[in-house]
Amino acid sequence: MAIRVLVVDDSRFFRRRVTEILAADPLIEVIGDAENGAQAIEQATRLKPDVITMDIEMPVMDGISAVRRIMARQPVPILMFSSLTTDGAQATLDALDAGAVDFLPKRFEDISRDRDEANRLLCQRVRAIARRGVATTRHAVNAVASGAARATRPALAPRPPVHASGSAHNGPIRIVAIGTSTGGPLALQEVLTRLPASFPVPVLLIQHMPSTFTPTFAQRLNNVCAINVKEAEDGEELRAGTAYLAPGGRQMMLDGRVAHPVLRVKDSEPNQTYKPSVDVTFASVARFFPRETLAVVLTGMGADGRSGADVLKRSGSIVWAQDEQSSVVYGMPAAVAEAGLADQILSLKDIGPSLVQRV
Repeated sequence: MAIRVLVVDDSRFFRRRVTEILAADPLIEVIGDAENGAQAIEQATRLKPDVITMDIEMPVMDGISAVRRIMARQPVPILMFSSLTTDGAQATLDALDAGAVDFLPKRFEDISRDRDEANRLLCQRVRAIARRGVATTRHAVNAVASGAARATRPALAPRPPVHASGSAHNGPIRIVAIGTSTGGPLALQEVLTRLPASFPVPVLLIQHMPSTFTPTFAQRLNNVCAINVKEAEDGEELRAGTAYLAPGGRQMMLDGRVAHPVLRVKDSEPNQTYKPSVDVTFASVARFFPRETLAVVLTGMGADGRSGADVLKRSGSIVWAQDEQSSVVYGMPAAVAEAGLADQILSLKDIGPSLVQRV
C-alpha cells in the first residue's frame, strides 16, 4: 500500500513541485494539499494521511501551530521544510518540539546540488518517517497512534554482543559519546535533561544537522539541562559535566596527548557522507579512551555509527543502542544492534537514568 502524503505550503509552485517529486515514487501517493495551517488541520482530519510535509511560515495559521494541533488531535509523522538561517533554526526546533519528526531545507539546492539526488532524499525521508506510523515526541515517547499506517519491517533479533578480548565492561567510564540523526533533537533532550549538574565525565554529541542549526540547538539544550551544553570549539579541553555538540558541516575528533586530549573540529573530507559523522567521532574516541568509553546510538536514518561502534567494541568499550519502539527511525540503532555491537538495547526514557547509574 502506498504511503499517503498531505502537502502543506502557502506557495502553489512549491506544493506542485513537492507533489511531482513525491508522485514519481511508486511507494508514495499525494492525496491532497493545503495552503495554510488551518486547512492542514482540516485536511489531516478528513484525509488521515500517513505523512504530512509542512511549511513553517504561512498565512492564517503558521506551521508550528498546525503541528501542535494535529499532534494533539490525531498524531501523524510530520516533515517540516525549513530555511537554513538562524531564525529558521529556531522555528524548526520549535516545530520539532511541537511534535514534528524531521526537517529538510526548503531550498532543494541545500539538500543536494544534484537535482535527482535531492528528489531521492526527499522521497527517502518520507518513506523513513512513515515506517514509524506516528511521530515519537517528548510528550509521548513510546506512543504509536492507532489507525496510522505502519510499514515497519519485521523486527530482527539482535546478534549476540561482540566483546573484545580483555574488555573491561565493569571498569570506570571516562567519557560518553552519543550519536543520532532523525528524531535526535528531542531524543537528546530526553537523555540530557536526566543528567545531573554533577555528571562526572564529559559528553560528546553528534547530531546530523546543518551548520546554521547547531549553535541554536546547543543553546536550547543548555537552557533546559542541568549539565552545560555548548557547540564544540577547536582546541578546547574536555570538562566533566559538559556536553559538546559537533558543529554542523564539520567533523569533531579528539587530538593531543593521550593523557590530555583536546577537541579538534575539522572540515570534512569530500568522501564523507555525514557532516558531522558519528563514525568519525567514535573512532577518534576509541584511540584516546579504550575500555573507558560508553557510546550510545540513538534514533536516525542509515547506519552512521556502526563502524565507529565496532572500533569502540574492539577497544573494549561499551555500546548501547536505542530500542525500536522508542525510535523515530530505527536505522542507526538497528545497524548497531543487528551487527551484534550493542551491550544493551534500551528505551529512550531509560537511557538517561542508566547513564547516571553506570557512570
